[in-house]
Amino acid sequence: MKKILVLGVGNVLWADEGFGVRAVEALHAAYRFDERVTLMDGGTQGLALYPYLMEASHVLVLDAIDFRLPPATLKVLRDAEVPVHCAIKVSPHQTTLSEVLAHAYLLGAEPEKITVIGVQPEVLNDFGGSLRDGVRKRVSEAVALAVEELASWGVQVTRREDGETVSPLNAQALTLAMYENERPSEAEACRAGDARVLSMRK
Repeated sequence: MKKILVLGVGNVLWADEGFGVRAVEALHAAYRFDERVTLMDGGTQGLALYPYLMEASHVLVLDAIDFRLPPATLKVLRDAEVPVHCAIKVSPHQTTLSEVLAHAYLLGAEPEKITVIGVQPEVLNDFGGSLRDGVRKRVSEAVALAVEELASWGVQVTRREDGETVSPLNAQALTLAMYENERPSEAEACRAGDARVLSMRK
């Protein structure tokens, strides 16, 4: 029986770096899947994700990736193409995801199928920022691509009913709505560094 892992990775605190997490959240909010499928906010856990990848025969990863393409470009990589993605360092979590996959290959436990749906980030170095508009618009497209990919793997995909209550994949405080509505503004919380600390360098 196939065991399928859908993994959103990234750091929601660093602008477009949070794309993968926001995409898997949106996928979870919009669709239900059969019992073989596990959706996970992998955050920046790196090697802690290893046991989950080891158990899966099929893995779908949603991520922000530096393809050297125009900002907000979506690209899909499959199977043998995926190590090319892993060789490109965008952020610390990418290195550790690469290590997880390398471990699996070395132990002969690599997934039967692996697909990465990635977006070219526009901004990464905005601590406390959120997805830029162009990247945000790609979330729904990434969700549609994920649904198509899962269906091609034989997964039964069902759209949720309007108003259906859905438990979040991660802590409630990290959900997009709360993050957007309750975080302090840039004027209240400087994203370039705390002025009280920076003033001590003078």
